[in-house]
Amino acid sequence: MLKKWFEIPLWQRVVGALILGIVTGLLWGPGAESIKWIGDFFIASIKMLVVPLIFFSLVSGVAAIGDLRKLGSVGGRALLLFVVTGQIAVWLGLAMGTMFAPGSGLSVELPEGAVIPEPNPVSPTEMILSMVPESPVQVMADVQVLPLIVFALLVGIGILMAKEEGDPVAKIFDSGAIIMQKVTMVVMELTPFGVFALMAWVAGTFGWEALLPLAKVVALNYAGCLIIIFVMYSAMIKFLAKTSVRGFFRGIIDAMAVSYSTASSNATLPVTLRCAQRNLGVSPSVSSFVISLGATINMNGTAMYLGLVTLFGAQIYGVELGVAEYLLISVLATLGAIGAAGIPGAGLIMMSLVFTAVGVPLETIAFVAGIDRIMDMMRTTTNVSGDAAVATTVASMTGELDKAELVSADDI
Repeated sequence: MLKKWFEIPLWQRVVGALILGIVTGLLWGPGAESIKWIGDFFIASIKMLVVPLIFFSLVSGVAAIGDLRKLGSVGGRALLLFVVTGQIAVWLGLAMGTMFAPGSGLSVELPEGAVIPEPNPVSPTEMILSMVPESPVQVMADVQVLPLIVFALLVGIGILMAKEEGDPVAKIFDSGAIIMQKVTMVVMELTPFGVFALMAWVAGTFGWEALLPLAKVVALNYAGCLIIIFVMYSAMIKFLAKTSVRGFFRGIIDAMAVSYSTASSNATLPVTLRCAQRNLGVSPSVSSFVISLGATINMNGTAMYLGLVTLFGAQIYGVELGVAEYLLISVLATLGAIGAAGIPGAGLIMMSLVFTAVGVPLETIAFVAGIDRIMDMMRTTTNVSGDAAVATTVASMTGELDKAELVSADDI
């Protein structure tokens, strides 16, 4: 029986739990709150992973660059495009969350004893100073995400500067990142049970009115991802790479299909590399570096989603967010997307990073956990398409793109 349970793909178990939880809640009514503790246990498990996952993933990601000299003509352009497109994606999510307000009209009360974390009102100078951790250990204990990210980035840069002497430490962080990904997958096995209990509680307590906002979040997630793919990436290929947009999308159709079905950038990496080299005409050196790095740090779909879902949580819990919070979300959502491992469900973990910083209750995760896989599939397709778009653009800028090969993708 247990073997058959694990033979079912996790996303199918989660979707089944979502549907069963909604039906159970609607039939049970307010009494469904008695099983909410199962969902609370799931949320606590996610909180447990935030600090180690961010720390190991970011240090490992920076160290994976291999050599600071690679941040020259190829690495510099790629990183610039990753950051710029990531910021555009976050602000797209914030814009849609503000315009369409998916959480408006639904007022949710926190469980007894839970409180909304208040973001500290600080001046720009104080914010800059707070980014430097006086004690990295204390920062980790207090889950202060911004100084934690700064410290992780500095450790990664230090490993690169140490060159061969830093290799042993780099291997430790690589192993740590892999271990944390495995631990994350173990915790994600709790998702069906957590989703069932939380959705039963939501449906039983708030009824049908709680389900419409979730549908709006899914619709906005897909709309945002499609805008990123067919507007932003198309503009990059046409105006920066100066080549065929149609040929580009025909050339990466296999990678898009695999990424949508697996919801994993890492699992799609071999297919993306093959498409870039064989169909798009990107040189092996550029494609290997840019796409491998992009699978780790280029997560535009995730960045857009983090911006959108943060506003959703703020709206359902009545948290007021000002300009300073929007700016902080834009920074942390980009960095959180960079720290998100290329595995299914990693975006759920990164939510904690952004929510904690701007005062949005982590209980928001309860609302989106059940529908996350449906959205994760589209986000991953966006991320993988972005890796190919950046690789093609950088290759064109550096003379490493066989445009005749890319145009021939029209005939694929």
